[in-house]
Amino acid sequence: MSSPPSHGLNLAQQEAVNFMHGPCLVLAGAGSGKTRVITHKIGRLIQAGLEPKRIAAITFTNKAATEMRERAKGLIGRDAKEVVICTFHALGVRMLRQDGEALGLKPTFSILDTDDITSILKDAGGTVDAATARSWQWVISGWKGQGLNAEQAAGQAKDDNERIIARVMAHYEERLSAYQSVDFDDLITLPLKLLRDHEQVRQKWQGLMGHVLVDEYQDTNATQYEVLKLLVGGNAAAGARFTAVGDDDQSIYGWRGATLDNLKKLPIDFPALKVIKLEQNYRSTSAILRAANNVIGPNPKLFPKNLWSDLGEGEPVRVVDADSEEHEAERTVARIQSLRASGTSSGGPQFQEFRHFAILYRANHQAKTFEKALRKAQIPYKVSGGTSFFDRAEIKDLCGWFRLWINNNDDPAFLRAVTTPKRGIGHQTLAQLGIFASKYKVSLFEALFSASLGSLLNAKAVGSLHEFGRYVNDLEFRARRTLGAEDARAFLLEWLKEIGYEKYLYDGEDSEKVAAARWTNVMDFCDWMSARCGGQIDDAAGVSTTNEVKSLLEVAQTVSLLSTISEREKDMDVVTLSTLHAAKGLEWPHVMLVGVTEGMLPFKLKDSGEGAASVGGSKREDEAANETVATHLQEERRLMYVGITRAQRSLTVSWTRKRKKGREMIAAQPSRFIAEMGLDKTTVREDPREKLKALRAEFAKKAQDSAAAQALGRPT
Repeated sequence: MSSPPSHGLNLAQQEAVNFMHGPCLVLAGAGSGKTRVITHKIGRLIQAGLEPKRIAAITFTNKAATEMRERAKGLIGRDAKEVVICTFHALGVRMLRQDGEALGLKPTFSILDTDDITSILKDAGGTVDAATARSWQWVISGWKGQGLNAEQAAGQAKDDNERIIARVMAHYEERLSAYQSVDFDDLITLPLKLLRDHEQVRQKWQGLMGHVLVDEYQDTNATQYEVLKLLVGGNAAAGARFTAVGDDDQSIYGWRGATLDNLKKLPIDFPALKVIKLEQNYRSTSAILRAANNVIGPNPKLFPKNLWSDLGEGEPVRVVDADSEEHEAERTVARIQSLRASGTSSGGPQFQEFRHFAILYRANHQAKTFEKALRKAQIPYKVSGGTSFFDRAEIKDLCGWFRLWINNNDDPAFLRAVTTPKRGIGHQTLAQLGIFASKYKVSLFEALFSASLGSLLNAKAVGSLHEFGRYVNDLEFRARRTLGAEDARAFLLEWLKEIGYEKYLYDGEDSEKVAAARWTNVMDFCDWMSARCGGQIDDAAGVSTTNEVKSLLEVAQTVSLLSTISEREKDMDVVTLSTLHAAKGLEWPHVMLVGVTEGMLPFKLKDSGEGAASVGGSKREDEAANETVATHLQEERRLMYVGITRAQRSLTVSWTRKRKKGREMIAAQPSRFIAEMGLDKTTVREDPREKLKALRAEFAKKAQDSAAAQALGRPT
């Protein structure tokens, strides 16, 4: 490496980078350069002689892993390819593909998506209601996040409903085992089981992990913490080599199992823990940071810190009130237009493009009103966190076929492939096949080749099933031997033609335009798969760290782990609309934080069943209820803090005097968080439309004066 790894780092960042021989917790405040610290620390570890392949950097999203990989490559160069940079789930896949047989899992296991899980739970629980199955899934996911199996969940069930869900979970576990399949929670719980119960496997992975870095540590759940502990050597207090990077003030995922207990446990489990605080913020002005520090102030602190910035005071934070949500949207649009028109303030002309603006809100449904207002003003925008490419039906269809090639026991994939497009195998035939498979405890694919199937189905039905089975085996054989981009693309196009998928799409849509768009998605997907076979795209799932040529079957194995196509969205010049949760980790010069009313932010403290003490309840129940509300309020306050700290140059916070609740309009109050921001009495409270009107008048006068000067022959 040409420059020292600590080049350009502040003193706290340098300390974090240079501490390599024990457990380390880096408390990285918002905008304090945590990714910079992680990438520089990777470089420092390599410089100190640690093999790149023995360094693991674990993140929470594919997007974060891709960004970290790119930054590491830019800083370190070729060695970065060998570093394991991936999500917790991708690391779980890697461990299970290599050592899952110790748990009875074949290396070709399938990873189920949400639709598959809902379908299996409906079957396991004997319901046709998808909403009920999804509610079961949520509870089961929570139990798995705590490391509980069905038997343990039943033992601690609080009521009849939970006891029913625990029974459903037991049936669900049986089906997953039979299908040689796992869900996303299993990608954490099963590696934990491997490490905890199989000493050889544990020693192998501890040997492979010379240093583990965990990004967004505050978002880990109980199971992920146990996995980390076992990977770094459990209670080998001084010798455990890991760096956990996180911020307790940005812990906003309690609802999905993330727990601040993991931060509390670190100094207890690792007494030699070195704690380093990063408090210098490189993102926001002092006015914005002061509001953020004030808001988070009332929350109890595990590790107190105070963000500061040398970017200057900047513009005061603005608070805008509106009569209704429509009025608020109009004012927000006027504010964007005003900031774009006044190039001298707000960070100057370099921050006037549409992509420099974000509108952030608490819940998805709030976007609609702002979309209408932006469309009316002809302002381009995108809604962040829309439908994932892999959630589209046409992509799920193709992935269903891939899953069946890889794992013949995957019954949900079998049913999707055999019916999409239909292959002359009717529902009655499939129902009989299902009865036969259940009776003999085999998969649907295995059942179709059984010699005794003819006693249940006629010769024509058996013949159709055999033909389908042979075709799947043939595709698997060919895909295993299809290497590189060119051959992979030719194979995929030929296969789509064989199954008549384009015709199937056009036949199934009333609109030719919609069918054409779906077919374009299929072609894009084929191009993307082919490029991965050719090693032209880094593996965003982190399952492979090098860019070697791969077979189509190898690439198909990693697809289930990806939530979005790994290539970055083009940096379009559009305003971003996003929920606060989806905005975490991002930043914009100008942020409009909207809908900041009681009941929205903080969200439903008392009318959601989590209310304060109940009438007639016991003292213990009242205390528990009040504690739940307090915990909820603390997380909502952290969410407000995350929203404020997304802003670099200007922040506008708006609230409405009335808001919709169902079909009614109800009176609304400004969020308590606005008062907690501790803004000056001199805080600008302006109507952006008036400012815009004044600016237009000023421009019109300048144009008029210029025209008059030209008419008189004077220089303008």
